[in-house]
Amino acid sequence: MMIQKSIYLLTCILALSSCSNNDSIGTDPDVGTVGNPVETNPANSSYTPAFAGQTRAGSIQTTTEYEVKILTSNLASPWGVASLPDGRLLVTEKAGKMRIVTQAGVVSNAITGIPTVNPADQGGLLGLCIDPNFATNRMIYWVFSEAVAGGNITAVAKGRLADNEATIENATVIYRSNTPNSSTLHYGGRVLFDKNGNLFVSIGERSVLQTRPLAQSVSSSLGKVVRITTGGQPASGNPVFTGAGALPELYSMGHRNPQGLAVHPTTGELWQSEHGPRGGDEINRITPGANYGWPTITYGIEYSGEKVGAGIQQQTGLEQPVYYWDPVVSPSGMTFYKGNRIKEWENNLFIGSLSGMHIVRLAFKDNKVAGEERLLASEGQRFRDITQGKDEALYAVTDQGRLYRIDKK
Repeated sequence: MMIQKSIYLLTCILALSSCSNNDSIGTDPDVGTVGNPVETNPANSSYTPAFAGQTRAGSIQTTTEYEVKILTSNLASPWGVASLPDGRLLVTEKAGKMRIVTQAGVVSNAITGIPTVNPADQGGLLGLCIDPNFATNRMIYWVFSEAVAGGNITAVAKGRLADNEATIENATVIYRSNTPNSSTLHYGGRVLFDKNGNLFVSIGERSVLQTRPLAQSVSSSLGKVVRITTGGQPASGNPVFTGAGALPELYSMGHRNPQGLAVHPTTGELWQSEHGPRGGDEINRITPGANYGWPTITYGIEYSGEKVGAGIQQQTGLEQPVYYWDPVVSPSGMTFYKGNRIKEWENNLFIGSLSGMHIVRLAFKDNKVAGEERLLASEGQRFRDITQGKDEALYAVTDQGRLYRIDKK
């Protein structure tokens, strides 16, 4: 086993890049003409990327004609969007409501039966996902911020959407992060299914200096991606983290505020987006058991302009991001494009950008970013989440209350 591991590490070193960024997908479409980087503003730091293309990738442009429709502008701070089997969209609203939106843009009354959320600051009713067997069991899973003894936590709940779609039946909290704090920031908040029917959940490190180091603690669920069963227990086959009190639900660690999760449609691997401070927003390809470094390494700086910690960007044993932004775009919910209605988008990653006010499109070659495009930048919207519908169109929600449909003309 040690010989095999040594050979693997040597192979990665010879490839002159991080092991976690080096395996070929083999299905990446040609990105076409690549121009100057889309980012033209100065960076917050003079940090040097670990490899070519890790930041400020060349610009690409979609050549297929597509159309953008606003299905509704009547949502209230939507945070998550998921596609129902019949093509309608299920949306969470930050204040604690869930609604269904039709393709005609009709917004339902608020669905009742949802546990109380703490909507202060960055909290509220957050990401959601639909059970793969929803057509028969009608189960929904969602993340929310919950006030408990000792402060606030990131929690995961599930429930059945009633046949009349007016309420969630038997709503049950199945998982709670284990280190509450009074902070109302950095909850993370995405949830999605893996290929085995378990749940990935992203949890932030809650921002404050008191909790920030817990992203590096195996006994805390803060700053982690966890993998649990639909009953909330640690999933079988999770990586084993060493250290006192290591939590069995941990899947990866060293995250700041991970607001995006997506499973690659070809490889089945988990990818993640993460907010940095001033600079250092990240896209990570998640390897089970890996440590992504926050706050030990980062390409960002403190909001004050000071270095974060020792001000280092690389350290042995800590993973490099596949891609990072400086200045930030504030990446939130994201999805891979599946299908071929727009062939050049196949296996591309689409990410809602908050402060950047656009949708990021990243094209890949061998798991490295080969090109970046900014879509809907003229809309002036903070894009919070994006998903692909049953019709293969992309659907995106914005903090300002819009639901967009993006598809081939």
